[in-house]
Amino acid sequence: MDFAFTPALALAHLTVLEVPPLQLVSLAASIGYRAIGLRLYPAFAGSPFYELPAGTAASRQMQQRLRDEGIHVNDVEFIGIGEHFDARELTGLLDAASALGAQRLSVCGDDPDVSRLTANFASLCELAAPHGMRVELEYMAWRQVKRFEDALGVVSAAGKPNGGVLIDLLHLARTGGSPRDVHRAPAGAIRCVQLCDAAAAAPLTPEALLQEARSGRLPPGRGGLPLREFLAELPEGTALSLEVPSDGSSSPEAHARDVFQATQEVFASMRTTGDA
Repeated sequence: MDFAFTPALALAHLTVLEVPPLQLVSLAASIGYRAIGLRLYPAFAGSPFYELPAGTAASRQMQQRLRDEGIHVNDVEFIGIGEHFDARELTGLLDAASALGAQRLSVCGDDPDVSRLTANFASLCELAAPHGMRVELEYMAWRQVKRFEDALGVVSAAGKPNGGVLIDLLHLARTGGSPRDVHRAPAGAIRCVQLCDAAAAAPLTPEALLQEARSGRLPPGRGGLPLREFLAELPEGTALSLEVPSDGSSSPEAHARDVFQATQEVFASMRTTGDA
Protein backbone atom coordinates (compact mmCIF):
# COMPACT_ATOMS: atom_id res chain seq x y z
CA MET A 1 0.00 0.00 0.00
CA ASP A 2 1.27 3.46 -0.92
CA PHE A 3 1.60 5.75 2.08
CA ALA A 4 2.50 8.89 0.16
CA PHE A 5 -0.90 10.11 1.38
CA THR A 6 -2.54 9.26 4.69
CA PRO A 7 -5.11 6.47 4.21
CA ALA A 8 -8.66 6.95 5.44
CA LEU A 9 -9.45 5.09 8.64
CA ALA A 10 -12.59 3.46 9.99
CA LEU A 11 -13.41 3.29 13.70
CA ALA A 12 -14.57 -0.23 14.55
CA HIS A 13 -17.53 -0.19 16.92
CA LEU A 14 -15.81 -2.70 19.21
CA THR A 15 -13.17 -0.06 19.95
CA VAL A 16 -15.81 2.00 21.78
CA LEU A 17 -18.78 -0.34 21.92
CA GLU A 18 -20.43 1.60 24.73
CA VAL A 19 -20.97 4.56 22.38
CA PRO A 20 -24.41 4.46 20.65
CA PRO A 21 -24.50 4.81 16.85
CA LEU A 22 -25.49 8.49 16.59
CA GLN A 23 -22.80 9.58 19.01
CA LEU A 24 -20.33 7.25 17.35
CA VAL A 25 -20.70 9.10 14.05
CA SER A 26 -20.00 12.48 15.61
CA LEU A 27 -17.17 11.12 17.75
CA ALA A 28 -15.46 9.58 14.73
CA ALA A 29 -15.83 12.73 12.66
CA SER A 30 -14.44 14.98 15.40
CA ILE A 31 -11.26 12.91 15.57
CA GLY A 32 -10.62 12.48 11.84
CA TYR A 33 -11.96 9.02 11.05
CA ARG A 34 -13.71 8.73 7.70
CA ALA A 35 -15.89 5.72 8.47
CA ILE A 36 -17.32 3.63 11.29
CA GLY A 37 -18.31 0.05 11.92
CA LEU A 38 -21.65 -0.74 13.53
CA ARG A 39 -22.49 -3.62 15.85
CA LEU A 40 -26.07 -4.25 14.75
CA TYR A 41 -26.08 -7.97 15.54
CA PRO A 42 -24.97 -9.77 18.72
CA ALA A 43 -21.55 -11.39 18.38
CA PHE A 44 -22.65 -14.03 20.89
CA ALA A 45 -25.62 -14.55 23.19
CA GLY A 46 -25.95 -11.63 25.58
CA SER A 47 -23.36 -9.40 23.89
CA PRO A 48 -24.26 -5.73 23.36
CA PHE A 49 -25.55 -4.51 20.02
CA TYR A 50 -27.76 -1.76 18.61
CA GLU A 51 -30.86 -1.86 16.44
CA LEU A 52 -31.59 0.58 13.60
CA PRO A 53 -34.37 -1.05 11.54
CA ALA A 54 -34.86 0.27 8.03
CA GLY A 55 -37.71 2.72 7.67
CA THR A 56 -37.71 3.82 11.31
CA ALA A 57 -37.15 7.32 12.65
CA ALA A 58 -33.93 6.08 14.27
CA SER A 59 -32.61 4.88 10.92
CA ARG A 60 -33.49 8.15 9.19
CA GLN A 61 -31.85 10.14 11.97
CA MET A 62 -28.73 8.01 11.61
CA GLN A 63 -28.68 8.53 7.85
CA GLN A 64 -28.88 12.28 8.33
CA ARG A 65 -26.10 12.26 10.93
CA LEU A 66 -23.85 10.29 8.56
CA ARG A 67 -24.48 12.84 5.79
CA ASP A 68 -23.96 15.82 8.09
CA GLU A 69 -20.66 14.52 9.44
CA GLY A 70 -19.32 13.12 6.15
CA ILE A 71 -18.95 9.60 7.57
CA HIS A 72 -19.81 6.32 5.86
CA VAL A 73 -20.49 2.85 7.30
CA ASN A 74 -17.58 0.56 6.55
CA ASP A 75 -19.13 -2.58 7.99
CA VAL A 76 -21.96 -4.08 9.99
CA GLU A 77 -21.14 -6.92 12.36
CA PHE A 78 -21.05 -9.54 13.76
CA ILE A 79 -22.70 -12.59 12.31
CA GLY A 80 -21.79 -16.14 13.25
CA ILE A 81 -22.49 -18.83 10.65
CA GLY A 82 -23.18 -21.88 12.79
CA GLU A 83 -24.78 -25.22 12.06
CA HIS A 84 -28.33 -23.86 12.41
CA PHE A 85 -27.70 -20.71 10.36
CA ASP A 86 -30.39 -19.54 7.95
CA ALA A 87 -29.43 -16.55 5.83
CA ARG A 88 -33.09 -15.68 5.25
CA GLU A 89 -33.41 -14.72 8.91
CA LEU A 90 -31.04 -11.81 8.25
CA THR A 91 -33.30 -10.05 5.75
CA GLY A 92 -34.13 -7.32 8.26
CA LEU A 93 -30.48 -6.80 9.14
CA LEU A 94 -29.53 -6.52 5.48
CA ASP A 95 -32.28 -3.95 4.94
CA ALA A 96 -31.08 -1.99 7.96
CA ALA A 97 -27.46 -2.09 6.83
CA SER A 98 -28.37 -1.13 3.27
CA ALA A 99 -30.41 1.87 4.44
CA LEU A 100 -27.28 3.17 6.14
CA GLY A 101 -25.10 2.57 3.07
CA ALA A 102 -23.02 -0.16 4.71
CA GLN A 103 -20.33 -1.53 2.43
CA ARG A 104 -19.92 -4.98 3.98
CA LEU A 105 -21.06 -7.54 6.53
CA SER A 106 -18.50 -9.13 8.85
CA VAL A 107 -19.04 -12.82 9.62
CA CYS A 108 -17.26 -15.76 11.23
CA GLY A 109 -17.53 -19.48 10.62
CA ASP A 110 -18.64 -21.72 13.49
CA ASP A 111 -19.96 -24.80 11.69
CA PRO A 112 -17.79 -27.96 11.72
CA ASP A 113 -19.47 -29.09 8.49
CA VAL A 114 -17.42 -27.20 5.91
CA SER A 115 -19.77 -28.00 3.02
CA ARG A 116 -22.77 -26.66 4.90
CA LEU A 117 -20.81 -23.63 6.07
CA THR A 118 -19.74 -22.87 2.51
CA ALA A 119 -23.30 -23.19 1.22
CA ASN A 120 -24.61 -20.86 3.94
CA PHE A 121 -21.84 -18.33 3.26
CA ALA A 122 -22.75 -18.42 -0.43
CA SER A 123 -26.44 -17.90 0.42
CA LEU A 124 -25.63 -14.85 2.52
CA CYS A 125 -23.50 -13.44 -0.28
CA GLU A 126 -26.44 -13.86 -2.66
CA LEU A 127 -28.78 -12.02 -0.29
CA ALA A 128 -26.26 -9.21 0.27
CA ALA A 129 -25.43 -8.70 -3.41
CA PRO A 130 -28.60 -6.74 -4.39
CA HIS A 131 -27.76 -4.32 -1.57
CA GLY A 132 -24.27 -3.76 -3.00
CA MET A 133 -22.66 -5.29 0.08
CA ARG A 134 -19.73 -7.63 0.42
CA VAL A 135 -19.61 -10.45 2.97
CA GLU A 136 -16.22 -10.75 4.69
CA LEU A 137 -15.30 -13.97 6.50
CA GLU A 138 -13.04 -13.43 9.50
CA TYR A 139 -11.01 -16.26 11.02
CA MET A 140 -10.12 -16.68 14.70
CA ALA A 141 -8.16 -19.30 16.61
CA TRP A 142 -11.17 -20.38 18.73
CA ARG A 143 -13.66 -20.68 15.82
CA GLN A 144 -14.20 -23.53 13.38
CA VAL A 145 -12.73 -21.25 10.72
CA LYS A 146 -9.44 -20.83 12.55
CA ARG A 147 -6.82 -19.81 10.00
CA PHE A 148 -6.34 -17.89 6.81
CA GLU A 149 -6.35 -21.13 4.80
CA ASP A 150 -9.73 -22.09 6.30
CA ALA A 151 -11.34 -18.76 5.43
CA LEU A 152 -9.85 -18.64 1.95
CA GLY A 153 -11.04 -22.18 1.30
CA VAL A 154 -14.64 -21.30 2.18
CA VAL A 155 -14.62 -18.08 0.17
CA SER A 156 -13.04 -19.75 -2.86
CA ALA A 157 -15.43 -22.71 -2.77
CA ALA A 158 -18.44 -20.41 -2.44
CA GLY A 159 -17.33 -18.61 -5.58
CA LYS A 160 -19.31 -15.42 -4.99
CA PRO A 161 -17.87 -12.16 -6.36
CA ASN A 162 -18.92 -10.25 -3.24
CA GLY A 163 -17.37 -12.76 -0.84
CA GLY A 164 -14.02 -12.06 0.76
CA VAL A 165 -11.63 -12.77 3.61
CA LEU A 166 -11.35 -10.29 6.47
CA ILE A 167 -7.88 -10.28 8.04
CA ASP A 168 -7.49 -9.03 11.59
CA LEU A 169 -3.78 -8.52 12.27
CA LEU A 170 -4.09 -10.00 15.76
CA HIS A 171 -5.66 -13.20 14.43
CA LEU A 172 -3.12 -13.36 11.61
CA ALA A 173 -0.29 -13.30 14.12
CA ARG A 174 -1.91 -15.65 16.65
CA THR A 175 -2.65 -18.35 14.07
CA GLY A 176 0.86 -18.58 12.64
CA GLY A 177 0.14 -16.43 9.59
CA SER A 178 2.39 -14.04 7.71
CA PRO A 179 1.78 -10.61 6.19
CA ARG A 180 2.48 -12.21 2.83
CA ASP A 181 -0.65 -14.34 3.21
CA VAL A 182 -2.35 -11.42 1.47
CA HIS A 183 -0.79 -12.51 -1.82
CA ARG A 184 -2.16 -16.03 -1.59
CA ALA A 185 -5.69 -14.77 -2.10
CA PRO A 186 -7.15 -14.11 -5.56
CA ALA A 187 -7.33 -10.49 -6.64
CA GLY A 188 -10.23 -8.74 -4.93
CA ALA A 189 -10.66 -11.32 -2.17
CA ILE A 190 -9.17 -9.00 0.47
CA ARG A 191 -10.75 -5.56 0.53
CA CYS A 192 -10.77 -4.80 4.26
CA VAL A 193 -8.48 -5.47 7.23
CA GLN A 194 -8.59 -4.75 10.96
CA LEU A 195 -5.57 -3.18 12.62
CA CYS A 196 -4.32 -3.21 16.20
CA ASP A 197 -1.19 -4.21 18.04
CA ALA A 198 -0.39 -6.56 20.92
CA ALA A 199 2.49 -8.16 22.78
CA ALA A 200 4.83 -10.15 20.54
CA ALA A 201 4.41 -13.33 22.60
CA ALA A 202 1.09 -15.11 22.13
CA PRO A 203 -1.09 -16.24 25.05
CA LEU A 204 -0.77 -19.94 25.76
CA THR A 205 -4.40 -21.09 25.98
CA PRO A 206 -7.51 -20.62 23.81
CA GLU A 207 -9.21 -18.84 26.71
CA ALA A 208 -6.31 -16.41 27.00
CA LEU A 209 -6.37 -15.81 23.24
CA LEU A 210 -10.04 -14.90 23.45
CA GLN A 211 -9.42 -12.60 26.41
CA GLU A 212 -6.59 -10.86 24.58
CA ALA A 213 -8.78 -10.27 21.52
CA ARG A 214 -11.53 -8.69 23.60
CA SER A 215 -9.54 -6.63 26.07
CA GLY A 216 -5.79 -7.05 25.60
CA ARG A 217 -5.06 -5.25 22.35
CA LEU A 218 -2.83 -2.20 22.01
CA PRO A 219 -3.02 0.80 19.66
CA PRO A 220 -1.10 0.26 16.41
CA GLY A 221 2.65 0.72 16.80
CA ARG A 222 2.77 0.04 20.53
CA GLY A 223 3.29 -3.70 20.51
CA GLY A 224 5.21 -6.41 18.73
CA LEU A 225 2.95 -7.48 15.87
CA PRO A 226 4.30 -7.20 12.28
CA LEU A 227 2.17 -4.13 11.60
CA ARG A 228 4.42 -2.25 9.18
CA GLU A 229 5.18 -5.38 7.19
CA PHE A 230 1.45 -6.13 6.98
CA LEU A 231 0.53 -2.63 5.83
CA ALA A 232 3.22 -2.72 3.16
CA GLU A 233 1.72 -5.88 1.63
CA LEU A 234 -1.87 -4.62 1.33
CA PRO A 235 -3.38 -3.87 -2.08
CA GLU A 236 -4.04 -0.22 -2.85
CA GLY A 237 -7.48 0.83 -1.66
CA THR A 238 -7.81 -1.72 1.14
CA ALA A 239 -10.18 -0.42 3.82
CA LEU A 240 -8.44 -0.04 7.19
CA SER A 241 -10.52 -0.46 10.34
CA LEU A 242 -9.03 0.17 13.78
CA GLU A 243 -10.27 -2.42 16.27
CA VAL A 244 -8.75 -1.89 19.71
CA PRO A 245 -11.29 -2.50 22.50
CA SER A 246 -10.84 -0.17 25.45
CA ASP A 247 -9.67 -1.40 28.83
CA GLY A 248 -11.85 1.23 30.48
CA SER A 249 -8.99 3.34 31.78
CA SER A 250 -9.94 6.39 29.67
CA SER A 251 -13.06 7.91 28.17
CA PRO A 252 -14.32 6.55 24.85
CA GLU A 253 -13.32 9.80 23.10
CA ALA A 254 -9.81 9.78 24.58
CA HIS A 255 -9.35 6.12 23.69
CA ALA A 256 -10.59 6.50 20.10
CA ARG A 257 -8.37 9.55 19.64
CA ASP A 258 -5.33 7.75 21.05
CA VAL A 259 -5.85 4.80 18.69
CA PHE A 260 -6.22 7.18 15.74
CA GLN A 261 -3.14 9.23 16.58
CA ALA A 262 -1.02 6.14 17.21
CA THR A 263 -1.93 4.87 13.74
CA GLN A 264 -1.07 8.22 12.16
CA GLU A 265 2.35 7.98 13.80
CA VAL A 266 2.86 4.56 12.21
CA PHE A 267 1.97 5.96 8.78
CA ALA A 268 4.34 8.89 9.28
CA SER A 269 7.14 6.56 10.33
CA MET A 270 6.62 4.38 7.26
CA ARG A 271 6.80 7.39 4.96
CA THR A 272 9.96 8.61 6.65
CA THR A 273 11.77 5.28 6.59
CA GLY A 274 10.52 4.22 3.17
CA ASP A 275 8.88 1.02 4.47
CA ALA A 276 5.86 1.48 2.22
